[in-house]
Amino acid sequence: MPRRVFVARVMGGAAVAAAATTVGIGAHGVLDGPSVKRVAVPLAKLPRRADGFRIAVVSDVHLGPILGRGFAERVVRTVNDTRPDLIAVVGDLVDGSVEHLRSAVEPLAGLRARHGAFFVTGNHEYFSGAEQWVEHVQELGMHLLANARAELPGFDLAGVNDVQGERTGQGPDFGRALGDRDRTRTAVLLAHQPVLIEDAVAHGVDLQLSGHTHGGQLWPGNYLAGLANPTVAGLERYGDTQLYVSRGAGAWGPPVRVGAPSDITVVELVSLQA
Repeated sequence: MPRRVFVARVMGGAAVAAAATTVGIGAHGVLDGPSVKRVAVPLAKLPRRADGFRIAVVSDVHLGPILGRGFAERVVRTVNDTRPDLIAVVGDLVDGSVEHLRSAVEPLAGLRARHGAFFVTGNHEYFSGAEQWVEHVQELGMHLLANARAELPGFDLAGVNDVQGERTGQGPDFGRALGDRDRTRTAVLLAHQPVLIEDAVAHGVDLQLSGHTHGGQLWPGNYLAGLANPTVAGLERYGDTQLYVSRGAGAWGPPVRVGAPSDITVVELVSLQA
């Protein structure tokens, strides 16, 4: 065998082996469940009594044919172990109908937090029967924030529907969620897609919690996600509004992540008045 042919075959085999190893590690990282990330967010208007309030942000679980009941159990166990004050499920919980995923989502009834679990829709809920899902998540014990707001000790928690809902007249409505609120109070917004940050800024939101991007999920997907989203992952400031984007707990399509490990983020609210 000529030397150059031998070298080419060895290099080709090494590339295939490296790719397979990377995919294997990426798949194990997804199937093993998300890690916990902790982020402190200082908020100027947050009163001292709410200092240290912890929100577990759960996004993009994508329960479906691949990530099923066992994965849901791992997510619930991970969230509950953080002992949050509140759980925010910010969309893309499922890929499939209530009929097909009833057993897979059942463990979510075990989510526990002092102030409960709150849910807003993501774009995949509208691909999977959003009307049935918003009813079912409430049966599982979650509080639905469909263009609505809840008053919590020290701040307002609002939630808007995903932009995908606009196709059926159920899109985000910031006026309903935030229009008549007392702007001297801190406002935390749950919105699946980071692109809603401009509306959040216009309505005086202090902190928006989002998902959707998966942090790119597979390199170089982070560059593509960056073209469509103002923030791909992490915490950034837009005027007086801060935006935190979780990389998500699960995966869409192949259960593989490369360069964008899955996470559940515990966001700790920090009062500058403390």
